Amino acid sequence: MASDNVLGEFLKARRGRVPHSRADLPATGRRRVPGLRREELARLAGISEPYLTRLEQGVDRHPSPQVLAALARALELDPDATAHLFALAAPRPERPPESEVSADVHQLLDAFTGAPAYVRNRRFDVQAANKTARALSPMYEPGHNLALDMFFDPRVRQLLPDWPDIAAQTAAALRAEADPRDPATRSLVAELEESDDFRRLWARHDARPSRDELKRFVHPVVGELALRRQALTVGGAEQLVVIAYQAAPGSPSEAALARLL
Repeated sequence: MASDNVLGEFLKARRGRVPHSRADLPATGRRRVPGLRREELARLAGISEPYLTRLEQGVDRHPSPQVLAALARALELDPDATAHLFALAAPRPERPPESEVSADVHQLLDAFTGAPAYVRNRRFDVQAANKTARALSPMYEPGHNLALDMFFDPRVRQLLPDWPDIAAQTAAALRAEADPRDPATRSLVAELEESDDFRRLWARHDARPSRDELKRFVHPVVGELALRRQALTVGGAEQLVVIAYQAAPGSPSEAALARLL
């Protein structure tokens, strides 16, 4: 993140992840780089190698949608990574001012009776949380950054039995949701890169927003929980996201949540 050439860095990283054997290209001597060579990606995408060089070096930062679509196909990007590629190539948007969590949203969090719920921004700073979320884990306390706690707080590793998967999801969601050209995001990533685990995951350039999915916890007091995560955008403050966890009705996890408070 020291460089602002975010598009070029993404292209180079993802080029290195496409196996040459899957690209239907003739073998051309001993390979010194993983994945595709620059000229091979250019050939697959139907663009000139000099133009791809300009893209990777940050000389040209706004290729056409047709070029982006061709690069996405050649790089075998999934829909999330393709959307991220298009966002990196778009002109830098005006960043809206940081929004305060409104009284209505605080009331909504408290209305999630028995369900952990909190609000975070796109940099994963926790802005507000209800009592159940704060009882589930200290990382949901307002003022905490979820990514920093994920990689530096040993209690989080104990809380999440699927920590390697959740950590990878966290890095991918941060890349997909945070603006890499935002100075505050760059400062956060620089701090996170003190973690070997984060640095390895960040170098993959995976991009995948937070999704509604099942997440497992092992709480030190109430034991195991399996909770369904829901991610909701706050209307009028799109940089804020409400995350709520729900247990299946009548399940042991629902009973465990009730014992949290």
